[in-house]
Amino acid sequence: MKNITLVWIIALISLKAGAQNLADIEHSRISLPNGWGITAIGQHLPLGDLPLNMAVSKSKKYIAVTNNGQSKQTIQLINVNSGKQADEVEIPKSWGGIVFSADEKYLYASGGNDNWILKYAVQNDKLITTDTIKLGEPWPNKISPAGITIDDAKQLLYVVTKMDNALYVIDLKTKNIKQKLPLGTEAYTCLLSPNKNELYVSVWGGDKIMIYDTDKEKFTDSVNVGDNPNEICLSKNGRYLFVANANDNTVSVIDVQKRKVLETLNAALYSSTLSGSTTNGLALSADEKTLYIANADNNCLAVFDVSKPGFSKSKGFIPTGWYPTCVRVIGKKIYVSNGKGLSSMANPQGPNPISKKQSVVLHQGIESKTPVQYIASLFKGSLSIIDIPSAKLLATYSQAVYHNTPYSKTKELLTSGETGNPIPHKVGAPSPIKYVFYIIKENRTYDQVLGDIKGANGDTSLVLFGEKVTPNQHAIAKEFVTLDNFYVDGEVSSDGHNWSMGAYATDFLEKNWPTSYGRRGGGELSSGYNETANNKDGFIWDQASKYGVSYRTYGEFADHAKANIPVLKNHFCTYYPSFDFHVRDTTRINLWKREFDSLLTVHALPHLNTIRIGNNHTEGIATGRPTPFAHVADNDLAVGMFVNYLSKSPIWAESAVFIVEDDAQNGPDHVDAHRTTAFVAGGFVKRNYVDHTMYSTSSMLRTIELILGMPPLTQFDAAATPMWRSFDNKVNMQGFEVKPAQIDLNEKNTVKNRFSALSNKLDFSKEDVIPDQVLNEIIWKGVKGENSPLPSPTRAAFFKEVKTDKD
Repeated sequence: MKNITLVWIIALISLKAGAQNLADIEHSRISLPNGWGITAIGQHLPLGDLPLNMAVSKSKKYIAVTNNGQSKQTIQLINVNSGKQADEVEIPKSWGGIVFSADEKYLYASGGNDNWILKYAVQNDKLITTDTIKLGEPWPNKISPAGITIDDAKQLLYVVTKMDNALYVIDLKTKNIKQKLPLGTEAYTCLLSPNKNELYVSVWGGDKIMIYDTDKEKFTDSVNVGDNPNEICLSKNGRYLFVANANDNTVSVIDVQKRKVLETLNAALYSSTLSGSTTNGLALSADEKTLYIANADNNCLAVFDVSKPGFSKSKGFIPTGWYPTCVRVIGKKIYVSNGKGLSSMANPQGPNPISKKQSVVLHQGIESKTPVQYIASLFKGSLSIIDIPSAKLLATYSQAVYHNTPYSKTKELLTSGETGNPIPHKVGAPSPIKYVFYIIKENRTYDQVLGDIKGANGDTSLVLFGEKVTPNQHAIAKEFVTLDNFYVDGEVSSDGHNWSMGAYATDFLEKNWPTSYGRRGGGELSSGYNETANNKDGFIWDQASKYGVSYRTYGEFADHAKANIPVLKNHFCTYYPSFDFHVRDTTRINLWKREFDSLLTVHALPHLNTIRIGNNHTEGIATGRPTPFAHVADNDLAVGMFVNYLSKSPIWAESAVFIVEDDAQNGPDHVDAHRTTAFVAGGFVKRNYVDHTMYSTSSMLRTIELILGMPPLTQFDAAATPMWRSFDNKVNMQGFEVKPAQIDLNEKNTVKNRFSALSNKLDFSKEDVIPDQVLNEIIWKGVKGENSPLPSPTRAAFFKEVKTDKD
């Protein structure tokens, strides 16, 4: 693993600002933990945690940015002329909506689940809070204002919401709500026509634009568009409305007069129907001949000639930072907010406070030391300022974007591999493996568990649950394959489970989970709980259903004796427990054995089996509950029991077991905050092998899909490297012997200190309900001791994959 220091990153960024040729641009490429690259050209200003939207003042003097991530939320005021930040104010809760008044004296911003709009006076390059406009009482009242706009002449504020799914019309003089009209599902933003007689609302969950007549004060029409429409922009004459559709990589161009979609622009890099570009930002050039489109997950802008609506054509692509969320054009410069900044990085101080003096009240009035490298708040946004390129330079930029991208149309059906390997490199080719068992666990990093394995890339100083606590996982890694270069695609459980089962997290999910993880209100959106958050083409079970592969799930996307998504109806074990720390994972595996034996007996065993065992999440050191050691040891024994039982069964030679964490948020890692433990076992899996190949969650999914004869779900599993290097072309019938727990599974927390007091107040009824920063610190101190020394200083950011001799 090649490392890159912060100083080197800054040097690379400086180089990008003046790069005009492909060699200079590509010399500065940063590889992300999902295998994609970024070469963010232009100049860069630091932004806050997850910048989602930018407002430009009428005179183009100011840009206001709203940062809506898990950690501190702020509004930043950028002076366009100086290219520097003029001011920054912290806002307790915010989300998305931001707009200047026409006279530039005021800035309005959506106040998130406080359910109000904040009004700032803009004075001498400063933002001064002057008023709040209430839509209702704060959370838990479900309102959540999103996009906003103003009719300055009539002094009306229009607000759309994403929890009570409504349009609010507010009189700014009285601050009274004039109207509240239902939208049916979540909205993203709204925009007034030039003459202010119509308001256009993008209905995020409804795949349509709703049209409100401001004179008649009612909705009069709607236009169907693509999947998950979010940002919209309008031509100056009001004739053409452009709509970004995040889940199908498109922009709908609406002829407003005719109330119909005139054309649909494919903003993706290839003419694929696979989701994954996440088209979510729009801006027209000053002459309105060019449309710039932010593709969040392709880390680029798509550029279209729209001078002849109905006959638009692609001009190329511009590389950006990581996850561009918004684009604006002022004169001859393009401004791009990169939601996750310019690089991924390591988090060796993940569960620990940087200073004993630094603390914050994080939960229910309990003061806890502040960890500084929690993955959900680790990647700060950036503002890229890019000169509008010439046609020649745009061609160079386009090459860089394609070189950053591991996905191609060809890879949808044909991947890397080797002849005779049990992992086919062509979709539909046969495999000797007939049964796949895919196990999802909870929240651990590689170093936290396997950092003590010799011959692999681990850091022993960061190990919390080493071989004594996890003998079975260590044995599986040593006896089969050690995977020390494996990364989760998600960042927390909320997006992690969707990534694990669908190779994608929608823009709706990515932009909303930070609110709930920041304890600002909001509920669970993933794992099938919210339809708008679901992938356009579904999850791996949908693919199995489509291609005639039998399937069954145990606890994943199915809990409380019900299926969370339609495809799992009648395809789940009704007596398999839901997420519940009062049920041991070993108990879960015994229940799986019961059904496995029954299905095997009647020759009805599904070919795809998904199993959730998550007690390695732990309950901190809550008094009277299992210790972190006991919970992790129980989970480890369950893993060993599963592989042991399967290896003794008659289908061992035809089986493959894949085990991964849904995310890596709950611990430190010296390589990257996304690096996690992953395991493979089975008759065709190599023995005593260390595989340094860079893999991701999507790699594991792609491998499963290839075994079962299914094409990829999204651009991400299509692009991912299959795990064929971990497999042999000859079957090995030697089974796996379960290793007894070396930890007392009945061991309970008895210590009484500030960490046990904090644990006793936390809600462990569901994964990640509590602040994970707090749990990280509790576990570290609970395992290492309250006065344990901090890990070694932070080392390096993620840079690029380790090459193997077969690459």
